Amino acid sequence: MTQLIQSKSIYHGLPVFPEDVEGLTAIVTGSNGISGTHQLKVLAESPRRWKKIYALSRRPPYGTWPDHVEHVSVDLLQSPEEIARQLKERGVHADHVFFFAYIQPAPKEGGGIWSDAEELVRVNTQLLSNFLGGLELNKTIPKRVLLQLGAKYYGIHLGPALSPQEESDPRVLTELNFYYPQEDRLQEFAQKHSIGWNSTRPSHILGAVPDAAMNLCYPLTIYATVQKRLGQALEFPGDIAAWENPVSLSSAQANAYLSEWIVLTDAAKDESFNAADDCAFSWCKFWPRFAERFQIPWKGPDDSDRAAYRVITGHSKPPRGYGPPGELRFRFTLVDWAKRPEVQKAWKDIAEAHGLREKVLRDEDRVFGFADQALTLSYPLQLRTNIGMISMTKAKKMGYFGFVDSTDSFLQVVEDFVGLQMVPPVTP
Repeated sequence: MTQLIQSKSIYHGLPVFPEDVEGLTAIVTGSNGISGTHQLKVLAESPRRWKKIYALSRRPPYGTWPDHVEHVSVDLLQSPEEIARQLKERGVHADHVFFFAYIQPAPKEGGGIWSDAEELVRVNTQLLSNFLGGLELNKTIPKRVLLQLGAKYYGIHLGPALSPQEESDPRVLTELNFYYPQEDRLQEFAQKHSIGWNSTRPSHILGAVPDAAMNLCYPLTIYATVQKRLGQALEFPGDIAAWENPVSLSSAQANAYLSEWIVLTDAAKDESFNAADDCAFSWCKFWPRFAERFQIPWKGPDDSDRAAYRVITGHSKPPRGYGPPGELRFRFTLVDWAKRPEVQKAWKDIAEAHGLREKVLRDEDRVFGFADQALTLSYPLQLRTNIGMISMTKAKKMGYFGFVDSTDSFLQVVEDFVGLQMVPPVTP
């Protein structure tokens, strides 16, 4: 069988769809978030294939969109009856649904960003259940619904998981995980209405949108920008293990190309897929490139491997089911760094000088806590390993070969944040 692939900017190996795949309609929920916005971008690239795209979110997605993209303001915490009424008023119907709606509740006092597992389950399962109920009441059942989950499906936030992490791995039942009841609810809905379902499992997502709370790139860009202002080096906060550990990153636009392929591929029906950039990445290789972009020196882990902080992952039995728990070691946290008076003042001066959106650093525990977790992970976050390279075996076996260099993607996202007036351009 011959299959055509293409490149689009930094994204390579993307599928070429047959010309007779046309006239489709789509719903994208969470359309103003990092994943929903980039899914809109990908679908909007092909107006012949996607003749109508409904962008569902409480606030409209940022930017200017073509006429066939229509925003519908819907709060998915409303009742299914109210959601159905709003969908009917706007004439919303779709062949395919991409579900990215997500709420990050406040963590428990003294806990990490995902510490309130019960509330994560309650509110995010409710979002999906209300939406599916609204579709049912409105009698607008799609052909396929794709639900984005994440690599926490494998329990990587609880400690070392089975490696490589594959879609067939068993669920980790050590702690409540909202991905599982969400996926179960979707499968029940699909079975009831004889339609297809899919779920995807990305890692840390790279992309630029104005709401950047759960975004690895934004806090690291602020960190580098302020360090430059203070005349200080870009210092890596983690230890040598985290510095050299292979990491899987998931660019939002690359995820969106994969998701489009999934819903349009018959063989992919009723399957879950990992979603990663499919390239090798480590902080030790990226850090010098990142510092070069800001024209500042950099420092890796201290030779003595001193650690001011040590965190043992919370369960004596890690997700993989054997061996010791994970240990995170770091010399400082970006959360603490962001709260320093000199850092707060430097950012305020930078923001005012360049007319940036955010004039003060706020919500530091959530914004910078997310980056701390990503930077100090010292056990493998690998979605598939093959001769030392991270790959997407299941998707490739079905014929998907898309990939992007995570370093290229990260640096592109930084420039996108400049365009959004969230960070300043580099100055000498």
